Amino acid sequence: MKIASLVVRVAPEHVRALTEALLEIPGVEVHGGSPDQGRLIVTVEDGEGYSTMDSILAVNLNKHVLGVTMAYEYTDEGLELQEQEA
Repeated sequence: MKIASLVVRVAPEHVRALTEALLEIPGVEVHGGSPDQGRLIVTVEDGEGYSTMDSILAVNLNKHVLGVTMAYEYTDEGLELQEQEA
């Protein structure tokens, strides 16, 4: 499992259009933010047939996105190896 949290910058007049477009991207959820200041809080989770990186790239390439900041990233890859070594 891979999860990332993003802060997405957008012009306030495009918040609604961007939110609708982001919800079409696999694994993306919009959790709120500060629309009047042009900020959205978004999480991206990997799934069957797509990666978090593909979805993050799709977010970043949307025509209404002014900038993206990754606030948090988590992966459980490699945890099995750590558990076996212990």
